[in-house]
Amino acid sequence: MNSPEITEFIKDYEHLFWYTPKNKKENISLEFLVETILNYGDLDAVKKLFNLLGIKKVAEIFYKATFNSERRNYFKPVINYFDLYFKRHVPQYPFS
Repeated sequence: MNSPEITEFIKDYEHLFWYTPKNKKENISLEFLVETILNYGDLDAVKKLFNLLGIKKVAEIFYKATFNSERRNYFKPVINYFDLYFKRHVPQYPFS
């Protein structure tokens, strides 16, 4: 169950989750939320995501999904950009 703030954020960007049934959107995982926003969101969506979850938490989710997983749903340019971004802005990144 997501917090009210995350639920509101999902509602604000529900057009990015068009393929998710309406009754399931409020309960999407943080991993799916981060993946969708980083892949398809605009700059405002990414900023709001960082403010909502914290940049370190987003970086942890991103790292686990891209470098510690066989299944990668991020676009290659997105992986490249955010890998460089997090290396610069998150002191502990990359995580082990």
